[in-house]
Amino acid sequence: QLTLGESGGASVQAGGSLRLSCADFGGSYKDRRSMAWFRQRPGEGREAVATLKTNDGITYVIDSVKDRFTISQDNVQNTLYLQMNDLKPEDTAMYYCAASSGFTNSLARNWYQTWGQGTLVVVST
Repeated sequence: QLTLGESGGASVQAGGSLRLSCADFGGSYKDRRSMAWFRQRPGEGREAVATLKTNDGITYVIDSVKDRFTISQDNVQNTLYLQMNDLKPEDTAMYYCAASSGFTNSLARNWYQTWGQGTLVVVST
């Protein structure tokens, strides 16, 4: 059974950078054909931030952060990353890693079957 574990969340000042990591354990390749980062801001629903298909490495990042966030993977370490630069207070959220058994760059939550517990990012002015 695939298990995901996020790390790297922290409290930073606006303009700072963080790199979130998502390590996966167990499961098989078919359980992680696509990976994604979602975030949930205080009082809001969970939204997709970036997606990646593991077979061809094609990524998608939402418009509001595409100039600042980068999603990538390390196939050897089975680790997914989210590099976040020039962080803003509105980036404050719990960030979740998710995996799908389908090849997709979908932003829809229901495409993803496996979720981590999240890592908290707080950006202060």
